[in-house]
Amino acid sequence: MVRTLSILALSACLMAQDYDVLLKNGHVIDPKNNINAVRDVAIKDQKIAAVAASIDPAKAKKTVDVKGLYVMPGLIDLHVHTFYGDGPSYRDGQLSVIPDSHTFRSGVTTVVDAGTPGWRNFEVFKKRIVDRSKTRVLTFLNIVGAGMGGAVEQNMEDMDPAPVAAMIKKYPELIVGVKTAHFAGPEWIAVDNAVKAGEKAGVPIMVDFGSFRIERSHQDLVLKHLRPGDMYTHAFLAAVPMIDENGKVRQYLFDAQKRGVKFDAGHGGGSFVFRWAVPAIKQGFIPDSISTDLHTSSMIGGMKDMTNVMSKFLNMGMTLQQVVEASTWHPAQQIKRTELGNLSVGATADVAVLAVQSGSFGFIDVYGAKLMGKQNLVAEITMKGGRVYWDLNGRFAPAWDSLDKRYNAQGNPIWDGTISSGVRSRR
Repeated sequence: MVRTLSILALSACLMAQDYDVLLKNGHVIDPKNNINAVRDVAIKDQKIAAVAASIDPAKAKKTVDVKGLYVMPGLIDLHVHTFYGDGPSYRDGQLSVIPDSHTFRSGVTTVVDAGTPGWRNFEVFKKRIVDRSKTRVLTFLNIVGAGMGGAVEQNMEDMDPAPVAAMIKKYPELIVGVKTAHFAGPEWIAVDNAVKAGEKAGVPIMVDFGSFRIERSHQDLVLKHLRPGDMYTHAFLAAVPMIDENGKVRQYLFDAQKRGVKFDAGHGGGSFVFRWAVPAIKQGFIPDSISTDLHTSSMIGGMKDMTNVMSKFLNMGMTLQQVVEASTWHPAQQIKRTELGNLSVGATADVAVLAVQSGSFGFIDVYGAKLMGKQNLVAEITMKGGRVYWDLNGRFAPAWDSLDKRYNAQGNPIWDGTISSGVRSRR
């Protein structure tokens, strides 16, 4: 009788647990919902279930204390290269990277490939990369049918807007826009045909301007050729005529941003210099989105990873709120995926928990120049769809000596209970 009552009491207790996971006492930054305060975040069935000043831990199967840490939507890296293992240059495994190897450890839950595939090879990209990744992988489709890499990017005969738009319409859930990159000729064809494809498919475009030429100026690009909502990446590239002879940000950049053109950081291995970024940010020219331009060269150079790039902007004078907004809600809006980049109740539980370290830190640009800073961002926990994929200090993990000592026939330990977040679940 006593045993029966105990089982009934335990069942009643479990039924009363409304949430799978409760992140307790963290400082929540959720720009979409104007939250910048200490809040608890509850997760149920892979969705955000509640965000409140105080949530009873008794209502959760698993409670993790994140006091002193910052809880925010999973980061969106708007510019990466992930078409690993196919074709020339960025697609031959020498420059592109496998997404899951680099995302979760930096708080990133969604990446957007910046035009590595074209319409001719997108379905290979989908099968090889998108379908195999735990990271959410979206993409811009290159205006060049063959995609990114080497001499093919100069082939004006392969810049046909029609098949590009058709492929986007076939996979609207995966392709978020059109990309043009590295074009070296004097013509506007790469940009203008990308815009035409974007108009046909109802999506924005992203431009890496390639060679800067007198015949097609950067000023004309952002004031005349790009539409509101279109993106210029590599905002702080040395070739951009950003700062005038008096040390001032050129007015046309503010004018372009005012008319709705979006400026993406796109750090990369050669596209970010402090001598432009520091005065620009001090004068109020803030990037709309922060991204890495992740590839094998950039990650072993000054760029490193998403949190390092975010830390640079934090130390150059952007507030933490601004940095988080440019890494979550702004890119979600720019690619028209507003179900991402926020912690609204009902949203997919993509969550990044970051620590802000204090001390003396050195940050490097693509020229090898150093900026010293006092703050550094580090990803402590990354959750995608309510599942933990990165847990730097084992906050979700049970103590080793609390585990059941039984083993299965294969010699593997049988865990005493499960972790509801999905880190591990063995019986």
